[in-house]
Amino acid sequence: MREPIETNNGSPPPPQALLERLKDYGQEDAFALWDELSTEERELLFKDIESLDLPRLDRIIRCSLRSQGLPVVAIEPVPENTVSTVEERTIEERERWWKMGLKAISDGKLAVLLLSGGQGTRLGSSDPKGCFNIGLPSGKSLFQLQAERILCVQRLAAQASSEGSGSSVSIHWYIMTSPFTDEATQNFFENHKYFGLEANQVTFFQQGTIPCVSKDGRFIMETPFKVAKAPDGNGGVYSALKYSKLLEDMASRGIKYVDCYGVDNALVRVADPAFLGYFIDKGVAAAAKVVRKAYPQEKVGVFVRRGKGGPLTVVEYSELDQSLASAINQQTGRLRFCWSNVCLHMFTLDFLNQVANGLEKDSIYHLAEKKIPSIHGGTMGLKLEQFIFDAFPYAPSTALFEVPREEEFAPVKNANGSNFDTPESARLLVLRLQTRWVVAAGGFVTHSVPLYATGNFMLYFACLIIVTSWKISECL
Repeated sequence: MREPIETNNGSPPPPQALLERLKDYGQEDAFALWDELSTEERELLFKDIESLDLPRLDRIIRCSLRSQGLPVVAIEPVPENTVSTVEERTIEERERWWKMGLKAISDGKLAVLLLSGGQGTRLGSSDPKGCFNIGLPSGKSLFQLQAERILCVQRLAAQASSEGSGSSVSIHWYIMTSPFTDEATQNFFENHKYFGLEANQVTFFQQGTIPCVSKDGRFIMETPFKVAKAPDGNGGVYSALKYSKLLEDMASRGIKYVDCYGVDNALVRVADPAFLGYFIDKGVAAAAKVVRKAYPQEKVGVFVRRGKGGPLTVVEYSELDQSLASAINQQTGRLRFCWSNVCLHMFTLDFLNQVANGLEKDSIYHLAEKKIPSIHGGTMGLKLEQFIFDAFPYAPSTALFEVPREEEFAPVKNANGSNFDTPESARLLVLRLQTRWVVAAGGFVTHSVPLYATGNFMLYFACLIIVTSWKISECL
């Protein structure tokens, strides 16, 4: 326990220049307990405050608080002509987009951007989510599954290249971590020899953190010598890419397109050539894979249009009125607001630069009221976050690409025993997909995968063996 410093013993006051800067932004309370701190704790507080970009934080806090309660533009369903649906897609289109995507990949124009800042806390693990093993017979982690899919696409692009099968293709993988997961993530990759990838084709970078604030915008102190902070959300990727100079790094590598996704999807088709080809063919700035909403009350965000002729954006399920959530499009028979956001996005590099600058200029973050650890115990305060889909309102053009939920969306968010999005449910989805691959390849299985159990684990290996000799491009 520290020894308090008496106020009358001639101890130095707070650094005047820094105190004045805090007063300029109404944050001088950060030094309220200065007189009670030890010399070491004062040094820690000084360094903590010095590390903060006070003008930027003041702008973010003011703009975000001011945005609350402002009238919201009415929403409309996404126009049908902006969505490529599964049933309307022709074989010729699929093949053309596939070839276009492979060509762009072989030309080195695609990078993959992974959002991996979260820990597996809800899964009962303190490790980064990507380290989690959902229970496949191979024991592969989410990171390994995704790395091996990148390796597979590299091989396919090399084989499809006009230069012949001897050419090599490399897809650069940018992985956003957080201060809580960065070291563990990098160690995991090093210990597993980057899962067969070259170490120099993987770049790690950290998302930022931002102070937690009270409802009047004042910093909450986690300890007398440390400001309470929280990660700035998966939308912090835009500012992180900008300030770490990685947008410039991408440009120097000749990258034109960026495939962005979240780590907790066991069925994600990383660097999907068909999606990339569709994106290039449409000539849009942004695109997203979507799945049809399973039922009106499903807890997923959906794509909408803000205002007549306005941009596409995402509305969270909690923001969608129940009458709108249940409304049916009489022409299609689908829900009017049916296109679910599953964090599978494609952007041009030019657009990422535009978004990074636009979000920084507007400085509006989402506010979430949470219990914040503080010097007063658990204090109700505000966490400030940006979301990955905050980019879409800045896009001059956006296209949506429907994918079958059972083939590309197996979220891993909750511990086994929960009602949905568990490792067990994701494992089952993976096994069932691979069962279909076996049958489509002309094979057969002696054990079916049950609806609610693990099934025959050897099926996984049978799928890999048979599919390898089949048309792999249909199985990524």
